[in-house]
Amino acid sequence: MNLPASWAVPESIRNRFGQKSAGKQRAMVADGHLLLVLHKAPQPGARDREAVLFWRRPEGGWECGRGGVAFQLLTNHFQEYGKAEVQLRQQYEKAKTAEDYFRLLEAIAPLWRAAGNLHATLQSAREAVPGDRDLIDFRDWAYEIERTLDLLVQNTKTALDFKMAKQAEEQARLSLESVRAGNRLNLLAAIFFPLTAISCVFGMNIPSGLEGSSPAFFWFVFAIGIVLGFSVKNWVQTGDLGVQLPLK
Repeated sequence: MNLPASWAVPESIRNRFGQKSAGKQRAMVADGHLLLVLHKAPQPGARDREAVLFWRRPEGGWECGRGGVAFQLLTNHFQEYGKAEVQLRQQYEKAKTAEDYFRLLEAIAPLWRAAGNLHATLQSAREAVPGDRDLIDFRDWAYEIERTLDLLVQNTKTALDFKMAKQAEEQARLSLESVRAGNRLNLLAAIFFPLTAISCVFGMNIPSGLEGSSPAFFWFVFAIGIVLGFSVKNWVQTGDLGVQLPLK
């Protein structure tokens, strides 16, 4: 990457640039010259980072690689990060589902990393030029942006974990209710299974010699079926029929 030809930047700084891109965010100092390589606030889904160069002359004047009033452009650069942070915070307040929080984390991550590198770059610049109070203000501004995004990331992760835990708890509750309902159904089936089996046997259209039995016999069979039903129910619940076999 070539710097503007009009910039009287020392060769030691020019030689630190590659041929393809400006590289990562960083501050370069030589002979009283300060060159800031900054990245614009990342757009959602964008992989490439757009670099912006700011040169501070030894006497304190600023130049921007894009032309214009350099100090105002540097201020606007920080304001873009602030606006992006506000938009993400508004999305956080509107998020309701786990998918919303996951997408928000994906959007925050690149801006959070870029803001952290921006803060580190301004910290290096402030240490290289300790007498420039504007650099101190920009450093503090970058720190506030990074800190706010860090809190937003932590809050989003906490909200996502809570949402997933709540959904898992609800799923466990529904599963437990399903098991209990199935257990009640099994108990009802266990109670009436013997009676159903006896009814099927005696309901067969085959002469058995009991066709003329008294009504008392019907109630006797019914009682036997219910007793057997409760025995089967006890076996379903405990695995024990409750019958003690004599020891030999």
